[in-house]
Amino acid sequence: MSSTLDALGVLDAAPEPGAPEQAVRRRAGAARTVRFFLRRPGLVLSVLLIAAVVLASFWPGLFTSHDPLKGVPAQAFRAPGAAHWFGTDELGRDVYARVVHGAALSLKATLIAVAVSFAAGGLLGLLAGFAGRWIDDVLMRFVDVLLSIPALFLSLALVTALGYGTVKVAVAVGVASVATFARVMRSEVLRVRQAVFVEAARSCGTRWYAILGRHVLPNAIGPVLVLATLDFGTAVLAVSSLSFLGYGAPPPAPEWGTLISDGRNYLANAWWMTALPGLTIAATVLATNRIARALDGEWGRR
Repeated sequence: MSSTLDALGVLDAAPEPGAPEQAVRRRAGAARTVRFFLRRPGLVLSVLLIAAVVLASFWPGLFTSHDPLKGVPAQAFRAPGAAHWFGTDELGRDVYARVVHGAALSLKATLIAVAVSFAAGGLLGLLAGFAGRWIDDVLMRFVDVLLSIPALFLSLALVTALGYGTVKVAVAVGVASVATFARVMRSEVLRVRQAVFVEAARSCGTRWYAILGRHVLPNAIGPVLVLATLDFGTAVLAVSSLSFLGYGAPPPAPEWGTLISDGRNYLANAWWMTALPGLTIAATVLATNRIARALDGEWGRR
């Protein structure tokens, strides 16, 4: 009978035993993902908003065709409408175009700030937690000094020493957040280094750098990545605050904080110059916080 089936090609056409189970698992995983997002419309909206901000940073032409630096004096102080979604400023420049093009400067500064704090703080926490002893004491006392200074004051002091400019503002904001990342990384490293698999690796004679790179760091980095997502919103606020105070890129660069600063003198007759860029910043910060909470919840269940 089997030879007859072989001759007809039936046995060769039969699917592999594991194929149906894999397909079922893939469909079940896709269904869980769809249900996860359908139950969280706020998270979906937040992801779409952050995706729009990122696209505006790299391809502003997708969202507006207006020149953010070119003004038409005859159209000064136009209220929001179909022609100008966010209205115009005192020089007749389209505020929406300036917000869209300003996303590139603000996002660039935010990414630099988060990268500086993530790299420097993560390295300090990793060394302190893994090395221990006097190295831990010295590094953590330095971190305590940073934590004792309010982040905004520390950023102001650093940017005053470094000078004005978007990159310098970003570095100042990043250094001000180093202590938080160092604390979180250290606590995670202390937790992981006591795990059974780390002790087993040590008992097998594995060298310290292999333990650090293969076991400790991959298992301790998760909460720090969540903190980086959460710190993204804080960095947006800090960078915008310093730009508002005049430490960012010089005019006519359309940084978000600078737009709010330029519009505060016209609140009585042109509220949109301050309110709409401010709402853009608030929406971006709230969206990043919502994504960070979702990531934190998923990581906690793991």
